[in-house]
Amino acid sequence: MSVTVFGIRHHGPGCARSLRAALERLEPDIVLVEGPPDAQQVLPLLTSAEMQPPVALLIYAPDAPGQAVYYPFATFSPEWQALSYALAREIPARFMDLPQALQLGRKGEEESQTPKAIPVLKVDPASADGAGPSTQAGTTAETVPAVLEEAQEAFAEADPLEMLARAAGYTDSELWWERQIEQRRDITNFFESILEAMSELRTDPAPKNEHEAKREAHMRQMIRAAQREGFQRIAVICGAWHSPVLTESFLASSKGDAALLRGLKAIKVEATWIPWTNSRLSSRSGYGAGVTSPGWYEHLWTTPDKLSIRWAANAARLLREEGLDASSASVIETVRLADALASMRDLPLPGLVEMHESIQTVLCHGNAEPMALIRQRLEIGDRLGEVPAATPAVPLQRDLERRQRELRLKPTTAIENLDLDLRKENDRARSRLLHQLNLLGIEWGKLKRNSRGQMGTFHEIWQTQWQVEFIIKLIEHNIWGNTLESAASAYACDLADKATSLPELTDLLDRVVLAELPGAIEHLLVCVQTQAAVAADVRHMMDALLPLVQVVRYSNVRETRSEHLLPVIEGLFERVVIGLPGACSSLDDAAAQSMLQSIGHAHQSIETLDREEQRTAWKQVLHYLLDRQGIHGLIQGRCCRLLFDQQVIDSEELQRLARLALSSVVPLGQAASWIEGVLYGSGQLLLHQDGLWTALDHWLAELLPDAFVELLPLLRRAFSGFTSPERRSMGVKVQHLHTAPGTISRASTAVEIDEQRADSLLPVLAQLLGVPFNGN
Repeated sequence: MSVTVFGIRHHGPGCARSLRAALERLEPDIVLVEGPPDAQQVLPLLTSAEMQPPVALLIYAPDAPGQAVYYPFATFSPEWQALSYALAREIPARFMDLPQALQLGRKGEEESQTPKAIPVLKVDPASADGAGPSTQAGTTAETVPAVLEEAQEAFAEADPLEMLARAAGYTDSELWWERQIEQRRDITNFFESILEAMSELRTDPAPKNEHEAKREAHMRQMIRAAQREGFQRIAVICGAWHSPVLTESFLASSKGDAALLRGLKAIKVEATWIPWTNSRLSSRSGYGAGVTSPGWYEHLWTTPDKLSIRWAANAARLLREEGLDASSASVIETVRLADALASMRDLPLPGLVEMHESIQTVLCHGNAEPMALIRQRLEIGDRLGEVPAATPAVPLQRDLERRQRELRLKPTTAIENLDLDLRKENDRARSRLLHQLNLLGIEWGKLKRNSRGQMGTFHEIWQTQWQVEFIIKLIEHNIWGNTLESAASAYACDLADKATSLPELTDLLDRVVLAELPGAIEHLLVCVQTQAAVAADVRHMMDALLPLVQVVRYSNVRETRSEHLLPVIEGLFERVVIGLPGACSSLDDAAAQSMLQSIGHAHQSIETLDREEQRTAWKQVLHYLLDRQGIHGLIQGRCCRLLFDQQVIDSEELQRLARLALSSVVPLGQAASWIEGVLYGSGQLLLHQDGLWTALDHWLAELLPDAFVELLPLLRRAFSGFTSPERRSMGVKVQHLHTAPGTISRASTAVEIDEQRADSLLPVLAQLLGVPFNGN
């Protein structure tokens, strides 16, 4: 009976290749892998032809899906190769780590007992060897000194290879491991060397972290259980850091391990496989998988020879797909430079560092932008894995998969654009699906533009990108219903019952209408009517108008009954007209800015609904605010601009109002605010108003230097909303204000005209024009 321990680096292609060869030599009768025993039932799915890595085991608590742990796998992961080897030969394969039922139970118990303080994401020392899975939830709040002390201890264990790398002259332990292990061709005594190195690093075999001690104790217990069952050749695959304490010398007595594991409380957990992505395998994503360049590692695994040639060719193809120049000659020069760099650095063949430098130098001509593309698309990659149809899933997830197939919307991590015409049934169903997912907080698609000007309410442009975390959200929201429609409807009704303001309700109603949820719409209408009947805040009523009006506009394509909303809109509008003058009195600067936004919402609502009686009443209340005392300059300026845009006041009246607002008796702050209000919006219409610009120019010319400096920030803010071309046109406009009519500007008279030379051109011009020239 023998126990052979293989210490590996998770997601390492060199380790995976060496492990596969070692297992074929050993021919074990059982394989134990560091991983969650909770997933034992779904482990056989690994051999399915539909399983396409990268994928991840997802362990979650069904009563609290936010407590979840991912175990990512790629084709080049040593664990994946070990499990594939065993299952293909019908050899027993088991996970041996501490069950997540116990780990999540421990974290939940700690959170309930820990005093609230600054929330800090704990560092898991297990991530030092890549073994530590990432918990999507389960962060703890601890006192600052305790966190700092634990962080220091974790950092000490976070990179156990750093000392070996430094001894070899490397400052980067990742680079050392890649060159010495992942690109290694001679695998003689490969795992024996790793075990010896880790044993030297772990001179004190007891881990400082109690949780790690329990994990290693449970792994030893699983090995002992395999021994008791009579297995003769036991293969143990674990993170390199754990390998020294799982050897036979540590298996003699189980008393200490049993005592350490006694009293642990478990919670109910479930396991499934989910698709994963290369970008999530990258350590930069925060998941701690320990692979900075999964695309390169996959290349190492799948390409047995001509590594540098094939990699440079892939980079050139990617650049050409993006319309960039990448010739065959450049590919040859890239490979030559990479080989030269490897030779200078005494390396057997170029690594990622050498390829990166040579590609940026030759193919990218030293530019960082195309190199960033290669980094993202080639070195990391955007591959999305697939899982078998038989994989356990909640009903809500199954319903989404069904609708994705029906609508031909395949989830992908690539950013894609969808241009939907809602008059087409399939496009409308796609829009409905995306809106329902957004209601549940699953932003698979983001509405980029609703081009009502182009196609009315029938046109939507979406940008879609699938994220692996969406699976967790589907599991969390399964409590609201087994289909997307029922779950989104029930969830929206719950949000409506908890809403505390009218704008919140009307915005939710707009989203529910877009998602086409009839039951939720009826419920929201009742809530809106109830809230509107008691609403007293004029700003809230104005903010609520726009979503309601948009719902009415959608009635022609979404089949929403608008007759229930029109009385609510009319009632809110009447109360806005009555209450707006009082609400605009005695506002400070911050309140005026907020009121400005709300007035804009109300104005847009009236323009959209396009009812003559409302237009008339709105114009009257805006005109009233122009002449009323005690109204903030920002509001009066905005009212002036809105009336001018609607042609209620003409250019002469605008000039008169400008002179009044900018007269010397008006406080400087009030005048500056009026300017900001009247300039709010498009600048093209204002460019033709000479009277306004003349009044503004005179006002500025009369300012004392100190007053001008004081008002300059306000004026800069007033003009900041215009585009650069508009601001340039305004500058030219001001320049021409100082040019007398019928005269030529200074710019055009900078050079004197030589009349004699000009006269010499007249005969030529006359001939070109075909007219007689008489010398005059």
